[in-house]
Amino acid sequence: MKVIPAIDLLDGEVVRLFQGDYQQKKVYHKDPLEQARMFAEAGFSHLHIVDLNGARSGKFVNLPLIVEMIRDLGITVQTGGGVRKLADVEKLLESGINKVICSSLPAKSPDEWLRALRTWPGQCILGLDLKDGKMAYGGWLETSDQSIQEVLEPMLAEGLREVLSTDISRDGTLEGPNVELYQSLQNQFPDLAWIASGGVSSVEDLERLREIDVSGVVVGKAYYEGRVTLEELARQSD
Repeated sequence: MKVIPAIDLLDGEVVRLFQGDYQQKKVYHKDPLEQARMFAEAGFSHLHIVDLNGARSGKFVNLPLIVEMIRDLGITVQTGGGVRKLADVEKLLESGINKVICSSLPAKSPDEWLRALRTWPGQCILGLDLKDGKMAYGGWLETSDQSIQEVLEPMLAEGLREVLSTDISRDGTLEGPNVELYQSLQNQFPDLAWIASGGVSSVEDLERLREIDVSGVVVGKAYYEGRVTLEELARQSD
């Protein structure tokens, strides 16, 4: 299991939202580059970065900052927020992003998303953000009426390999991850690599996710609130 530290960017600052609510934000660091450097110096070479401005507006407001992190620190990044069309995926990858996380594109332009999967195999991660059991997108402000099965089947046929799944009801709450959800998703779709996100609050939570053999876990608020240390995160990561 790979532990992936998270940096959520809003207006050039490191923040966390409560259950995706832009009105409930907390600023944790004024200098995102310095925060990324702290992760890199602790041994983490791959970060999860979300452009919250992009998720809301569809414009990559924080992309220059992300590119600076990659260039200065020699890290790889998986990022999402604001990816609305095929050209957006291409722009991010050409900018040096390692993997692009998409949730709005699959929901709003499924044909372009399937083309992205074919064009950049292994570099497109589906952002399966779940809100009351439905796929959410557009900064978690909209939901799809399709079942998860209906959502994933055509993507699997085109080579989807990796899914980052967030239970929005747990995101930013420190209530613990929805282990049962991830276990169910893995059982139903065993050929996919599942990255868990949302709710991690302790080393014990990480150990529970390791037990069900998820591919990775994104950790944000638990670190920022001092629930887990960088050293503890590093020990849990393969």
